[in-house]
Amino acid sequence: MNQLCLALACAFYSITAHVYASEPSEVVSEFYRAMAKGDAARASELLSTEITIYESGYVERSRAEYSAHHLPEDIAFAKASSRNVLQHTERQNENFAFIWEETETKTKIKGKNVKIFGTETTILQKIDDQWRIVHLHWSSRKPK
Repeated sequence: MNQLCLALACAFYSITAHVYASEPSEVVSEFYRAMAKGDAARASELLSTEITIYESGYVERSRAEYSAHHLPEDIAFAKASSRNVLQHTERQNENFAFIWEETETKTKIKGKNVKIFGTETTILQKIDDQWRIVHLHWSSRKPK
């Protein structure tokens, strides 16, 4: 009986840890995992409703706008690629966290292997006791 209780407690912890990421870096990691799995609902859930996303000179000003426009494309790309974090820097206080990452993404485009280096800035805010992504800025380049 004690083993069953322990097993249930561990299962409950793993489920709640997944749903309620407690640290900003866990939220960001969970966002990219959800994208790679094709889980648009989970990826959206981690974003503030008032998120602002900058990418390639374009701006999306809400979770609804992003979900309706670029999220499906970003999910398709994430599912077809592998993303590796090369450098991670993080700063936070009680209500805000700032994460800077340098990444290497590998994928195939038109049958050719492609490597893309990215720089990403993510700002999170604690909203109703949970970290939510309030700003993303993605920039990328091909290798030299």
